Amino acid sequence: MEIFQTEFMQRALIAAVLVGITAPAIGIYLVQRRQALMGDGIGHIAMTGVGLGFLLNSSPVWMATLVSIVGAVTMELIRAYGKTRGDIALAMLFYGGMAGGVLLINLSDTGSNANLSSYLFGSLSTVSDSDVTAICLLAAFVVLVTIGLRKQLFAVSQDEEFARVTGLPVRALNLLIAVTAAVTVTVAMRVVGLLLVSALMVVPVAAAQQITRSFKVTFILSVVIGTAVTLSGTVTSYYQDVPPGATIVLMAIGVFVVLTALATPLARRRARAVAAADATCTADVGKDVPGARRPADEVTV
Repeated sequence: MEIFQTEFMQRALIAAVLVGITAPAIGIYLVQRRQALMGDGIGHIAMTGVGLGFLLNSSPVWMATLVSIVGAVTMELIRAYGKTRGDIALAMLFYGGMAGGVLLINLSDTGSNANLSSYLFGSLSTVSDSDVTAICLLAAFVVLVTIGLRKQLFAVSQDEEFARVTGLPVRALNLLIAVTAAVTVTVAMRVVGLLLVSALMVVPVAAAQQITRSFKVTFILSVVIGTAVTLSGTVTSYYQDVPPGATIVLMAIGVFVVLTALATPLARRRARAVAAADATCTADVGKDVPGARRPADEVTV
């Protein structure tokens, strides 16, 4: 096929697969922690790293990774120790990161509006060999963390107090989640874009939750959905000449809508079955209890 014969599309498809795997893999923990918008905040901060990369003539991906990790750790510390002013501090961090990135890109010799747009919304033609190498290494780290420590991360995401009582290093695990989310943002920014990467962390997970009940099945299905929409969105972007990031996110939302529509009647049927089972159990208990009053035992006054 033509799409596999061009080198830039080969690199783009490799990056798309890795993004489709890593974004939902860490996103499921963020959803469990009710931090669905954390990826969006890290994406704002990563812009400063991209700008520094252009200004210093170094790799924007690696520089964005470094700055994102620092920003994510700062966000986690603010969440853990911040009081009433914590939300203001986070807002200043997010907006300052975006503004700093735009300023640094414009100050650099190689920076331009085209470069800025490719990092904000994704671009297939700008994925280089060095980008693919960096994305592969970073994606391997994300997969190892999210799968290798899934039990510990799930425990912390569900109930920090319970995890602390069981002896888990809660603070270290929280910081690890933040760092992994930061790495995922830089993995995805070349395909989806910094402004849309948070959607790919959250929407596949939300879609999978419509028809699943266990954490393991939700994890697997969200990764399948993420990989499917990134690949199909990348191919569609190539043939239709549309932005890849926006296409991928809209496809993910479409999957969410379809699964929600399919899950609604199933949920109603399940609820009716549970109600009927409860009514049957109540009736059986009433029959077995000595002296229990039955409708026929009612006395009319």
